[in-house]
Amino acid sequence: MAEHGERPWETPVRECREETGFHLPGPPRLLATVFGLGKDWPPATAGFVFDGGRLSSGELAAIVLDPDEHDQVRALTVPEWRDLMPGRDHARLEAVVAARRAGIPTYFDTWDWEV
Repeated sequence: MAEHGERPWETPVRECREETGFHLPGPPRLLATVFGLGKDWPPATAGFVFDGGRLSSGELAAIVLDPDEHDQVRALTVPEWRDLMPGRDHARLEAVVAARRAGIPTYFDTWDWEV
């Protein structure tokens, strides 16, 4: 979630630093805008997916997780994620990867709260 006064790209840069100790230079390239209908509140959400780049094996090994937020780091291929996440989340991941490859941001319309 964005903090008061944050621009959309500043949020993932801050969150990444807080939760992994890794600093992403900003502003990163926009890959996708994701819209979702809210359940009760908020009535709708808009999210942004940015390109954080590729991490080397050394950078992955240097990640220090905030134990209140995460308990493990995994670097998997897109097909390897398929059985580990809900179908619509995996579809969003595929759309984001396609946008990264094409160099053209995408819009994705299924970040809805479970009803």
